[in-house]
Order: sequence, then C-alpha cells, then structure tokens
Amino acid sequence: MTTDVTTTRLFSGPDRGTRDNVVLRHDGGIITDISESAAPESAPRSLILPAFVNAHDHARPRASAFGAVGIPLESWILRTVVGTPVDPYLTAASALARAAQAGCAAMMVHYTRPSGTVPLLDETRAIARAAGDVGIRIAFAIAVRDQNPIVYGDGEPVLSALASDDRKTIEELFVRAPMSPKAYIELTDAIAAAIGGPMVDVQLGPAGVQWCSKPLLEAVADNSAQTGRRIHMHLLETIYQRAWADEHFPDGIVRYLRDIDFLSERLTLAHCIHARPDEIEMIAASGARIVTNFSSNLHLRSGLAPIAAAHACGCAIAVGVDGLALDEDDDVLREMRLVQMMHGGLGFQRTWTAQEFFALAIRNGRRVTGAPGTGELAVGAPADFVGIDLDRLEGDQILPADPLDLLFARGNASLVRDVVVDGRTIVSNGRCVGVDLPAIEQELRGLYRASAATYAHVLRAWPRLSVSLQDWFETQLTCN
Repeated sequence: MTTDVTTTRLFSGPDRGTRDNVVLRHDGGIITDISESAAPESAPRSLILPAFVNAHDHARPRASAFGAVGIPLESWILRTVVGTPVDPYLTAASALARAAQAGCAAMMVHYTRPSGTVPLLDETRAIARAAGDVGIRIAFAIAVRDQNPIVYGDGEPVLSALASDDRKTIEELFVRAPMSPKAYIELTDAIAAAIGGPMVDVQLGPAGVQWCSKPLLEAVADNSAQTGRRIHMHLLETIYQRAWADEHFPDGIVRYLRDIDFLSERLTLAHCIHARPDEIEMIAASGARIVTNFSSNLHLRSGLAPIAAAHACGCAIAVGVDGLALDEDDDVLREMRLVQMMHGGLGFQRTWTAQEFFALAIRNGRRVTGAPGTGELAVGAPADFVGIDLDRLEGDQILPADPLDLLFARGNASLVRDVVVDGRTIVSNGRCVGVDLPAIEQELRGLYRASAATYAHVLRAWPRLSVSLQDWFETQLTCN
C-alpha cells in the first residue's frame, strides 16, 4: 500500500543535506518518491531522519533494578545473574519496544543469559516473535563461552574462599560443561533455520577472547568464511581483559585473530576500549567494525575507547547502548550525542561534523545488524525512518540553525514521535503500537518480584564472592 508522509524537514545524508517541505512516499517497505510539497498550514512540524540503530545490546532488564550498580564488569556479570529472564518473550519485548520508542529500526541482540525455562531453540523463537510484534529488525547471536566461567583463569581460589553451600550455589549457576565448537556451529545453523529471515539476521557470537578457547574461535572464523555469516564479539573491554590477553597472546591478541582469518568485513567488535594503535590499524585494515558503548563503559568503569583514533585510521564506527544507557532508558540518541561530543575533536580540530557522525553511525550500525541499505533516505532505499518533533526541538529558536546541529546539542528520545520500519509504523506519537510496553513492564516487575526468593542463596553468597573476585583480579592480573 502506498503511503505519503509529509514533513517540514528531511535529512537524507550529509551529501544531500536537509530538504524543506517534502513528501516521502513509500510502498512495500521501499521509498518510491521524495518530492517537494507546500508548507503545512497547521500540522505539527516534523523532522524526518534515517531511523537509528542500537548496534550492541543484550535485550535484558535494567541491571540497577537488581542491585548491579557501581561495580566493574568482572563482578557485574556474576551479580546480574539475579536478572536472568523470567519470561523470554516479555523480557525481549520490553527491551525491543524501548529501543523502538527511542527511534531504532534495528538492534543487535548478543544473547548472553538464556532463561533456562524453555529449550534454547524455543527461547530464540520467542525473542524473534517479540521482535516481530514490536516491528523492529534484529541481529541475533547466542553468546558462547567454553572457558573461564568465574574469572579469567583458575577460579579455585575464588570458590575455595566461599562456604561450602555458597560454593555449590555459584558452581551450579556458572560452572557448567562447555558446548563444543561443533555443537555451537550446529546450534547457530538451527537458530538460523528457525528464525532467520529479512528482519532477523542470525550471527555467530563468541562472547570474548578470554571466554573462548582457540578451537572455538578458529571454528567460528572458519564457519564465517564458509557461510558468509557475520560475527559479533566483545574485545578488550576492561583493563583485566587487556592484561589477560597480553599474558596469553604475547604476540598480540588482534594479531592472532588476524592470523586465523577471524578479522574480516563480516566482524563487529564491541568496545575495544583497551586496543592499542597497531591493533586498531589491523581491525581497520580488515574492514571490521567497532561498536562503542559510551555510557556502559562509564557505568562499569571500563574506560574511554580510542574512537577518534580508530576513525582517523579508517575504522568503521557504530554506536551501541549495551543495556546501560546513561539513564538506563535505552536512549540511543543521547548515546550518539555523547560519543560525538567526547570524540568529536579538540578546539578547532574536528573529527567529524554532527551530520557526518550521524550518517556513519547509522550506516555502520546497519552493517552490524545486517539491515539492508546505508540508512540514507532516497528512492529505492528501505523505508526505515524516524519522525522528530520539530516544534519541541526548535521551540525556543531565535535564529536559523541546522536541525542536526540542534539535535546533537539537545536531542533525546522524548523528541521521537513516529518510527517506520520496512514501511510499517511501529511507533506512533511516541508509543510502541505493536505491544503494550507499560503492561509488559508491569507484568515483568511482578514476575521478577515473585521470583526474587529464587536467588536468595546468591545474595547470601555475594558479599564474600565479591571480595574474592576483587582479590583474584588484583592479585592475578597486573594492569599496565
């Protein structure tokens, strides 16, 4: 069905600039025409932009609701076990609907903590159904590990410091028989057969080099090369991961990944906070992308990634929320603004303009998630766009200003009015239309509160476990 959308202003890309008073026509999920129109007399003023992308996330609940606040990643990962999904569909629908309301057409779901309540293949079907109900594109990968479940090495010193009952609790939750590389590839194939399609891109998802054996990493690299399947992996997120990598790969962890053909244009690496200049150059030369997760890195005290340096050497940069936006509200627009401001230059020397950064974040985010096109709004492109409330954005404007400059000065998700993905309106007047987000979140709160007693043993063990974790990392891994 042909649909016409009239807008006050439309930004299609840094080369095309901003057009005033246009009609965007789309049919069958494709933009078929963009033409001039008369200025609307009374309708609310709007700015149409390419829809946003959350290029790294896990589709999980807000961590602070479970007391995981102000601790580094190495403790945070274990602490957030209390937020394991109680209902895979509702948990995913909640996260995906928040992303949609923030203006996202696509989101990477690197699935790190299955619920365990249903068979894994059924759980992936529930997540895909949630994405379909919301109307958002997703990339999906099971985050696989086959080593180092407690710390980055021998966990016995940590476990032996616990009381016997507490040790049993932690071992039952985290120390499990690992999946073989062959089994993981077969699982990924099965997931792709079950949920893969135009709106779901199934990927390979090794959790990170410190959690994955060489045989697993090499199997992933081989399968990606053979099938063309994308890979999504964390890399060098924390100082402890840097120290581990230097100890176990003295010739360089990125050099090892390059040598096994893991690095390629099919690869996306999340974080890379502690990557060195030569490593960034290798990543850039391979065509791989880096997804930066600014607020998550601050929440977890992980550090500041060398994003401007990566951009300068030709590395493709995308922006993720990682489930830890600044206000834990999944506001990817604010996250893009933070990245742009932090890495946008010093003094008169600019890394990029707001328009350039916005366009590259969308373009590279779509590559991360396997979404078609570059995000540019043009005839023949996917009908993925967001409508911004221009009256609110420019409400106090005295002199003319570029709307993208204003958006990057003051914008946030509250300005998002409408979101269209594949020609389907998934957000109208700021509310997700495919699911009832407030009702879902209320139901989830009830389920989590009712099941809180399930993790009483974890909370009992936590004070001693937390101290033991800190002792292990500070003793075993020297951070330079």
